[in-house]
Amino acid sequence: MGGGLTIGKAAAFAGVTVKTVRHYHRLGLLDEPRRDSSGYRRYTSTDLLRLVQVRTLAEAGVPLAEIGELLDADPKRFAAAVVDVERRLTDRITELIARRDTLRRLADSDRALLPDRACTLLDRLTALGFGPDVVASQREALVLARALAPAFFDGFVTQLERRLDDPEYVRLWKRTWDALSWEPDDPRLDELAAEMADNLLTERAVMQTHMDGFFSSPDAATRYDVVNEHRADEAPTTARLTALIEARLRAAGIAIPRR
Repeated sequence: MGGGLTIGKAAAFAGVTVKTVRHYHRLGLLDEPRRDSSGYRRYTSTDLLRLVQVRTLAEAGVPLAEIGELLDADPKRFAAAVVDVERRLTDRITELIARRDTLRRLADSDRALLPDRACTLLDRLTALGFGPDVVASQREALVLARALAPAFFDGFVTQLERRLDDPEYVRLWKRTWDALSWEPDDPRLDELAAEMADNLLTERAVMQTHMDGFFSSPDAATRYDVVNEHRADEAPTTARLTALIEARLRAAGIAIPRR
């Protein structure tokens, strides 16, 4: 290769920048080439081969800190190292695909924060005639429930799915939202709480099993309050109704912690 290549030519031939070549030198991945009479580096074909090898491994995802040892390894160690790098790259690819899918789901805010099953449930609320405010509130409650009680989230969704198959429950739930316009001391709240509690108790065994499992976990009562009292400060009537329903459920033997 004549008198050798300048660092600029070597970098261009290898498809990297001069800055990258110098960085490889600093890391010890490339030996210092001989210098000409003017003190300039001159890269031989052997130097260029090493540079291409380093660049290729770096582009394949091998950490720079591992490249030197890898290039100096015997064939057996090299093959084993490549398998390990491939495994790590596969894990990284899986992670990146998951991130990409999350970004795509951001176009639909529900699907970025909730599984498809919960999103279907929200769509069902709309189909049943619940207004946008109800659906938005339930969306927020589901997001909180998933974050604060992930182990019990699927059970929570299952219960709600079953409840929505009950026309009476749907009617009562809609009425609780109509009750937002009532005063917190409206006597009709007691009647509505009694009806809702009676309806919930039609699946007493399922409810109790879910409650027992949930409240056996640490800080469960606090987590329950955070979800159950969401927006309560904005709707004192709803808070009052919730308290009345819980009192009736406790009286029936359902283990709901007191605040």
